[in-house]
Amino acid sequence: MDAALLHSVADGVATVVISHPAKRNAMTAAMWRALPELLDALSADRAVRVLVLTGAGPTFCAGAEISSLAGKEDPQALAVRAEEALAAFPKPTIAAVRGFCVGGGSQLAAACDLRFAEEGSSFGVTPARLGIVYPASSTRRLVSLVGPATAKYLLYSAELIGAEHALRAGFLDELLPAGRLEARVAEFARILTTRSQLTQAAAKEFADGRTDRDAHWAAEAAGSGDTAEGVAAFLERRSPAFTWTAGG
Repeated sequence: MDAALLHSVADGVATVVISHPAKRNAMTAAMWRALPELLDALSADRAVRVLVLTGAGPTFCAGAEISSLAGKEDPQALAVRAEEALAAFPKPTIAAVRGFCVGGGSQLAAACDLRFAEEGSSFGVTPARLGIVYPASSTRRLVSLVGPATAKYLLYSAELIGAEHALRAGFLDELLPAGRLEARVAEFARILTTRSQLTQAAAKEFADGRTDRDAHWAAEAAGSGDTAEGVAAFLERRSPAFTWTAGG
């Protein structure tokens, strides 16, 4: 099967699948280039409320396909552009990880808001094996997740760690038994689609460190009706019908 990024949208959830089975879902240059464009299209789709990133078959992503990156473009710049586009996606994002999540795979998983994994998965940040300087932005994102000591452990050694270690380090949010990942991610994504997009969008910006939008979000909240609806639904013991969406 050709290397590709597959996607579908159902019930408010966009699923993007890294598909390159012959190379353990390694990202080609074309795939790195395609990801920001795909994310732009999905972010503009008002039917999309949550994005799930996963890999085809038993592997999430084994990194970059080195042989495909020997062109004129800077391979690191391609990866960083894709990573930043994923981090900037305006709605909640979940990485659903099975098997190897290594190199560029870990870079993409770290750019998601949340990471759920199946037992037996392996994680690694491997530029030290190739003599590559890991991007400053990617390093800072890794440190924000696991702290400086674990980030140095991973970057200095390029060793793989197991899923339990990744969970303890803070890289993972949930670790699921074999066979439970898909159902749990679907369940959690469904929960997110029922919550206030206003709350989620503001929380994402604040949690990611933006400090110049307090007044903007106060104004959005005041004009949205979501708070009144949430309180009314709570008092009436019913599910809320939130109406705020990004862009109006």
